[in-house]
Formats: sequence, structure tokens, C-alpha cells
Amino acid sequence: MDVPLSSAVASAVAEGTPILVLSAHLDDAILSCGGLLTAVAERCPLTVVTVFTAAGPPPHTHAAKSFLRQCSAPDAATLFADRRTEDHKVLGDLGARLVHLGATDALFRARGAGLGPLGRALPELVHRYPTYRFDIAKGRVSRGDRGLTTDLTREVTRLVDESGARLVLAPVGIGRHVDHLITRSIGTGQWVDVVYYSDFPYDLTGAPDPAFLGRHGLEPWRWEHTDGKEPLIRGYRTQVDALFPHGRIPLGPETYFEPG
Repeated sequence: MDVPLSSAVASAVAEGTPILVLSAHLDDAILSCGGLLTAVAERCPLTVVTVFTAAGPPPHTHAAKSFLRQCSAPDAATLFADRRTEDHKVLGDLGARLVHLGATDALFRARGAGLGPLGRALPELVHRYPTYRFDIAKGRVSRGDRGLTTDLTREVTRLVDESGARLVLAPVGIGRHVDHLITRSIGTGQWVDVVYYSDFPYDLTGAPDPAFLGRHGLEPWRWEHTDGKEPLIRGYRTQVDALFPHGRIPLGPETYFEPG
């Protein structure tokens, strides 16, 4: 294993202990960690827990409808059903156990149960994150998501205990997508060792928050072996064209962060 000898990952692999991977969406674990997970799956039992695995009902915001068009999806329910099926296939072939927590994706997260006439006419008024650029990607987690984060953290703690994992992989939050930041917070809230992974493809144009790295004393290391990762990514067929519209997946080494 070409990781630092002091790394929690190297220790887990040496002992064959279970690892739990936190994925914000139905592809993030493979996008960011597919190379490393392929290597460690032969030695450690893997559990991949994906947090935001469902869509809310229409009417949808302009941002949500734009996403559905990018994915060539007839509707949100069909898209997310297809995405869950893809995740089962890709992670199942890897030999991982997977858990879908069923939380609603930020693009579809409404503030309340009832839309009302005004909300049906202008869905942005009743959605927690009405736009992508100015809400979801701004890194400001809504106060209304605090209870959700607490509940999800509690559920993941239960899954950590159930799986016997002594190591959690969680996103470091590059790109500042609110779902990734919530997932990072869930990881930080666990009592076991946490190694943070660089969020691909957000890390092609962004960098980790230096304040977060400094606060947790995190230092980077790289996993160079990503052969075989591209077919795994392409297994998420509903997403790959939207993520990589020019057809090429610009793979490079994976980066991880843990206390130095």
C-alpha cells in the first residue's frame, strides 16, 4: 500500500478491519475514492453509506429542472431510482455493502410539507436551496438542516457500531456543496478515526478549506493507483455525461487528508 505507514488506512488494511465510507450522493464514493477502494476491498470489509439518495416531488425549481435535463431524465423519481440501481451494481461488483439513507438531495429539499398556491407557481419560494450557484454551492448550510444533520449523524454512528468499522472516509468538502458539507460534518461527528477525501471532480477547479484543514490538523497524501477506476465511474451512466460532457474523465491521483 503506497500510503504513509502512520496512516489510519494503512493500519486498517494491515489488520483487515472494516472501513465505512460516507458518500454524499450516488456516485461520490467512486468518483473520489474508486482507486483506493478497489485496492482495499480485497483486504477490508467495506460499507458505503450514501446520504442523499432521493428526490422530492414536483413542482421543481429551475435548478432542479436543469439538472434533470442534463441527465436526460423524464422525471426526478425515475432518475433517482436509476441512480440507486447503478449504485447497487457498481458497489456490489466491488464487493461492498451499501446503505442508502434516503435523505432528499439539496436540489429537491423543500422547507415544508405543503407548497401552497404560491409555492406551486414559484417553487423557489418554498425550497431550502432555491438555486445552485447562489445557495447549494455557496457552502452555507441552512439552519433548517440542523435537525437533519443531527439525525443523520446518529444513524451513521449506529452503522459504524454495527459494521465494526474503526475508520471512516468522508469528503473534505471541496466545491462547498451543502450536501458534501453535511456529509463531512457527519464524518467529523464520529468517534472513530476519520480520513477525509478530496471531492472529485470539484477538486479540478477548487481546493480544500484551509481553515478546516488547520482546525483538524490535516495533512495530505496521495493514492496514485487509479487503473480500473474509469469503468466504475462510467457505471453511473445517468451522471457521467452531465459530469463530463466532453466524454473524457480527467483522472489523476486521489488525495486524502488526515491528522499529521
